[in-house]
Amino acid sequence: MSRIGKIPIPLPKDLKVSLQEAEVALEGPKGKLVFRLPHGIRLEQKDGQLYVHRLSDIKQHRANHGTVHRLLENMIVGVRQGHIKELEIQGVGFRAQMQDKKLVINLGFSHPVEYEPPQGVTVKVPKPTTIIIEGVDRAAVGHVAARIRQYKPPEPYKGKGIRYVGETVRRKQGKSVIK
Repeated sequence: MSRIGKIPIPLPKDLKVSLQEAEVALEGPKGKLVFRLPHGIRLEQKDGQLYVHRLSDIKQHRANHGTVHRLLENMIVGVRQGHIKELEIQGVGFRAQMQDKKLVINLGFSHPVEYEPPQGVTVKVPKPTTIIIEGVDRAAVGHVAARIRQYKPPEPYKGKGIRYVGETVRRKQGKSVIK
């Protein structure tokens, strides 16, 4: 039995849960999420808690047991508080700004990079060198952050580029002059 999967998930009072045969819908103050359960996993709701059960000990069902548990916990956090990823831009002349709903980033290319976030994910730029990505779905927030970072990942010599807040970039030594 999965150690993570057998732990009951506490359901807060401000959360609405609806269980169908193969999907669960969660609705909270921040929004609504629907998750389709994989084959071999069953949910049970009793006493203000959600229990994840697997129907057999097939390898795939065992693997899905803990994964579904964690995905449901992430969904609960998302519909109640939301998920946030922060990016910082480092480099001379590198900056970001919002124009309507598009994120426009100047990264030293011959043209500014424009990115329009998908529905359900909001992007904010409080400072020209900081990008904040918020949303209900953790996977969507992480995907948007990874896509934005992909335009100019931090390079190892000067550290210029887009990085997650708190990320350490392994620096390399540049050219050395022999005397």
